[in-house]
Amino acid sequence: QLRLVESGGGLVQPGESLRLSCAASGFTLDLDYYHTGWFRQAPGKEREGVGCISRSAIRTYYADSVKGRFTISRDNAKKTVYLQMNRLKPEDTAVYYCAVSSSWSGDCKTLEYEYWGQGTQVTVSS
Repeated sequence: QLRLVESGGGLVQPGESLRLSCAASGFTLDLDYYHTGWFRQAPGKEREGVGCISRSAIRTYYADSVKGRFTISRDNAKKTVYLQMNRLKPEDTAVYYCAVSSSWSGDCKTLEYEYWGQGTQVTVSS
């Protein structure tokens, strides 16, 4: 059974940091076959790509709203993808999802991603 399990979400104050993790299991192919991404969805808004990373970790994409603050990384040996989030803002509040894709277009679109986790809540509030 294919599973992506996110962890690391929580409630933080503006300016603080969080690191999200996404552990993959049950895939026939190793995680390094897939491009991976982090997405988020705030109440009343569409799901958007936050950061995506190619299977070899050579290429990355970040949404303009998080550039310079968030960093996506992956450890294929551990079958885990990370999202380091620094200088968090209230507008970063959302449910964060990880996903994997066998194709890469470079712009982190949700429609490209085939398998999804259940999400982890991130709330930034004072």
